[in-house]
Amino acid sequence: MNQMTTTHLSAVAGASHPARIAVICATWHSDIVDKAKQSLLAELHRSPTPPGQVEQFEVPGAFEIPLLAQKLARSGRYDAIVACGLVVNGGIYRHEFVAAAVIDALMRVQLDTDVPVMSAVLTPRDFHEHEEHQRFFSEHFVKKGVEVARACIETIAGLRRVDMALAR
Repeated sequence: MNQMTTTHLSAVAGASHPARIAVICATWHSDIVDKAKQSLLAELHRSPTPPGQVEQFEVPGAFEIPLLAQKLARSGRYDAIVACGLVVNGGIYRHEFVAAAVIDALMRVQLDTDVPVMSAVLTPRDFHEHEEHQRFFSEHFVKKGVEVARACIETIAGLRRVDMALAR
């Protein structure tokens, strides 16, 4: 996700409607996850996506994101879904299983529904709740929020171009 072009949705000829995007954020470690949400929303609002076209949802933790993503994708209301969360290594081996389950489920949702699902669900290998890590990961989530917003915009635009080409 680090290399993005600047194509925006308005550049896609024949787009019949502005993109509708659902943003799902886990409230676990919301002080950090909200940094991704804020930068994601700011980047989307700089794009041709009207603010009213972005709906926000919350879940307790990252593990709860895929089910909501699936319900939203199946609703037919959204052109894309973006998930934000933090799965931390709390000293027990569980975090790797949770992270893998969440990412695998998000991939399955997009493949099963044809609605792209972007992930800013991050799993730092070593996270401790002290000031240095809080600051580092907060800054990192700001960057990831921008990157996931750009990936979302590019993906929707690319899929619209494919749909137009297939309709010919």
